[in-house]
Amino acid sequence: MSRLWQIVQTLLGLILRHPVTGTSVIPILPDGQIVLIRRRDNGLWALPGGIVDWGEDVATAVKREMKEETGLDVVKIRRLVGVYSAPDRDPRMHSICIVVEADVQGNMVVQDKLEVAEIKAFTRSLLPPGEMSHDHLQQLQDYFNNQTTLA
Repeated sequence: MSRLWQIVQTLLGLILRHPVTGTSVIPILPDGQIVLIRRRDNGLWALPGGIVDWGEDVATAVKREMKEETGLDVVKIRRLVGVYSAPDRDPRMHSICIVVEADVQGNMVVQDKLEVAEIKAFTRSLLPPGEMSHDHLQQLQDYFNNQTTLA
């Protein structure tokens, strides 16, 4: 039994000690506004997104997360904004975030009431001031600077 437990511990260590892959989306409405969500867990504004599910590619995760969190449909993924992997970028875990710009459309409706407190569209000049969740402010700054970032 001791050997079996060692194997289980080794496997759990390998699985749990690897970063989790997720996405953030910079959603652009037809009028050019950017959609943000207010997270329920910390009350901060954030880009929609989440963890890529097992067996799912990143493009599918982007579309699923947009629909789940905002009710909006992804029309087109425009470009890769960056890959963010600093171990402290997410206070909950070490995660790697693949950020894309996407054209979206539809009606904004909170779908996941456990995660999302509010959805709102902002013009660039009227984005909410102050701190944003995780490293989303940096992601937006890189987007506005037309950068593709590996951080």
